[in-house]
Amino acid sequence: MSSISRRELIRNTMVSGLAISAGTLLSRSAWARAEAAADISDRALAAIAPRERYLFDFGWKFQFGNGVDPAKDLGFGVGQGDFAKTGEFEFAKVKYDDSKWRELNLPHDWAVELPFVHDDVQMSHGYKPLGRRYPESSVGWYRKNFNVPASDADKRIYLDFDGVFRDVFVWVNGCFIGRNDNGYVPFRFDLTDFLAIGAENCVTARVDASFGDGWFYEGAGIYRHVWITKTAPVHLGRYESYVRAAYQPGANSSSLELATVVENHSANAVSGRVTWKVLDPSGKTVATAEAASQSIAPDGSASYTTTATLSDPMLWSTDTPNLYSAIVIVESDGKSLDAEKLNFGIRSAVFDADKGFFLNGKSIKIQGTCNHQDHAGVGAALPDRLQYFRVAVLQQMGGNAVRTSHNMPTPEWVEACERMGMLMMCETRQMSSNPEGMAQLGTMIKRFRNSPSIIIWSVGNEEWEMQSEMAEQGAKVGESMVRLCHELDPTRVVSAAVNGNNEKGVSTAFDIIGFNYNLAFPDDYHKKNPKKAVYGSETSSAIGTRGEYSSDPLRNTVNAYDGVVPWGETAEEWWKFYGTRDWLAGGFAWTGFDYRGEPTPYGWPSINSQFGIVDMCGFPKDIFYYYKAWWGKEPSLHLFPHWNWTGREGDQIKVWVYSNLDEVELFVNGASAGSQKVPHLGHVEWSVKYEPGMIEARGSKGGQVVLTEKRETTGPAAAIKLSADRMEIDADGEDVAVIRVEGLDKEGRIDPLAHNLLRFKVSGQGTLMGVGNGDPNCQESDKEPVRSLFNGLAQVIVQSTKEPGEIRIEAVKEGWDGPELTPFKLAIQTKRVALRRQI
Repeated sequence: MSSISRRELIRNTMVSGLAISAGTLLSRSAWARAEAAADISDRALAAIAPRERYLFDFGWKFQFGNGVDPAKDLGFGVGQGDFAKTGEFEFAKVKYDDSKWRELNLPHDWAVELPFVHDDVQMSHGYKPLGRRYPESSVGWYRKNFNVPASDADKRIYLDFDGVFRDVFVWVNGCFIGRNDNGYVPFRFDLTDFLAIGAENCVTARVDASFGDGWFYEGAGIYRHVWITKTAPVHLGRYESYVRAAYQPGANSSSLELATVVENHSANAVSGRVTWKVLDPSGKTVATAEAASQSIAPDGSASYTTTATLSDPMLWSTDTPNLYSAIVIVESDGKSLDAEKLNFGIRSAVFDADKGFFLNGKSIKIQGTCNHQDHAGVGAALPDRLQYFRVAVLQQMGGNAVRTSHNMPTPEWVEACERMGMLMMCETRQMSSNPEGMAQLGTMIKRFRNSPSIIIWSVGNEEWEMQSEMAEQGAKVGESMVRLCHELDPTRVVSAAVNGNNEKGVSTAFDIIGFNYNLAFPDDYHKKNPKKAVYGSETSSAIGTRGEYSSDPLRNTVNAYDGVVPWGETAEEWWKFYGTRDWLAGGFAWTGFDYRGEPTPYGWPSINSQFGIVDMCGFPKDIFYYYKAWWGKEPSLHLFPHWNWTGREGDQIKVWVYSNLDEVELFVNGASAGSQKVPHLGHVEWSVKYEPGMIEARGSKGGQVVLTEKRETTGPAAAIKLSADRMEIDADGEDVAVIRVEGLDKEGRIDPLAHNLLRFKVSGQGTLMGVGNGDPNCQESDKEPVRSLFNGLAQVIVQSTKEPGEIRIEAVKEGWDGPELTPFKLAIQTKRVALRRQI
């Protein structure tokens, strides 16, 4: 329905799975190669450059402030003279007593820790008490003391935030340093003049999450990494270095355009020379280049460019994500002053108006999903390894692309995609050509333009005013934003996600055209604009509750067969459309993962969306296997529903199979219920009378049975099984293991109806980060060690300490009157590793 959108409806109305293991990725060898190469080049970098970069995540203190009462907000704002004199903020000095503050490490999202509130104004944000009406839980204070050695006396020292939600004030040693009020863009403060050299220092941040950037759950706090960067006074500009690889399919070489900017923060002019060293995926030097020396004025900068050529390049692709690296070095008078390492890939990405998308000259469909940035148990503060886990989930169903809806992504999400071979549509948050909007867009492009995974820059999402009442202004805004994209990166196309016909407004400026839903529009647009490439920027909006097979408004469940919202399409509808037209490049389904907020189609007590192909934990819904059948490369067969229907004996039960085989035959307790040909991009289904026992699907190809799957009537859960995505993790205080929790009957089969409440005990060299179960209506805490199973499954995320040893996880029953559960224990080993440099 072109007149209805997901966002509009949410605003105005109330309305048994596969074990996914990131440790069993097909792309794990590529990941290992990239790790080895990164280690080699990092060591090489440390040997030639005085630059130091330290992780600044550990050892923070936290407490809540208050948005309206200065007495509960460290006295901040009690009068109007807070900023009258530099250095007078006592709460931001080393001597301030923070002994009663809570200790924590970053990243940190305090929103996920808050209780749920039945406030329909907060529905889209996950029913969390944030905003000006909740002053007591919308402001948080962070403090950290740290030492600066005397050896840093001649260095420039920067404090780098990857992302804070949302409005943050920063002080150092009692001095106000600066402010940032965007929740997704990284920002930097120069601390050099305010630090006590050879002594203890203090950084303090006040974060106010009263205002949001979007209409979805966004978290609260310092939810991305923080870094300390130390450089010489003459150093490379931040995000100014890039490598542009020009590769033509079939060529035996690739030219490289190399560029950077050098800044001089000293009092004297400096003669600076820049050299580049290019390393292949194994860490071998395969090219070098240099740019002539230039004189850089005091407090000035200079741009450097040069070229290089690579012979027989190893291409980056979704199957072989080969990553090169370039080490950029600044020298003066024969001395290295600064250096940095850039990862990049060699590939071509072309959108053709007649034939779709080509990667390295090979035609492929974009089999993508849109995703927000939160996960069960941790909210928006995802540990790095969880980014790789999530990419693995999407790849196992055949996904090859993601869209960062609707904001600049965390760098670790981009890194996971480039290392694992996942394409990306990278989207900015604010569609505007105002100074703030252009600054956000420019930062995003500069930061990520070296990533081979990114194939589309997106300048916005569903900006209706810019296409309707303000179409004339929208065209100008679009032109300005596209022009900036092309200036900073002429190698990629620019687009946006548009819920409309794309015939006016911002759309007139785009290189390629994306349609959100509205299957009635693309064919007509293609006829009128035969030279414009077209793709699905946001499609489907199918809905479903994992393991549920009826839509019940009293229970807020959606059936797994064909749930869909009024403006959307089922998985089969949208993919039959985009998958059968050669000129369509493919598209991005809404969404890969369920996410907090936008609890569609129901409101309270639902607290997260049901759009996901997998739930909040990454547990597949049945629809996952539709995509696996038609997006994957291997034979596939999936049978549903479960076969536990006590009290419905004799009732007709719908039985579906997703498969890419030729034919499927269904058996009920050994008797054939008939065989059906599998329609292309479709499914097969039967209606059979329920009787306890077993249903079985047998899939054939070429007349031979190649796959079978069955569903049995199980007993109630009598034991718990724990399994981890990896049995060994790094003892670095950052790495995590994702624990799958299953409720099993006496025969060892998952009970698909189990909802038992469990308590988890974590001991040894690890801590519990969070818990989840994928239930969109579950309001149990994400942070307490208690969680119920949902349709047989739950998830626990544990994080290592910095000491090697063993993490022990135990699951026991909690307040449950059913049969005794056999406690299950799992031990994960943590191995000693070289820690990232930390302060």
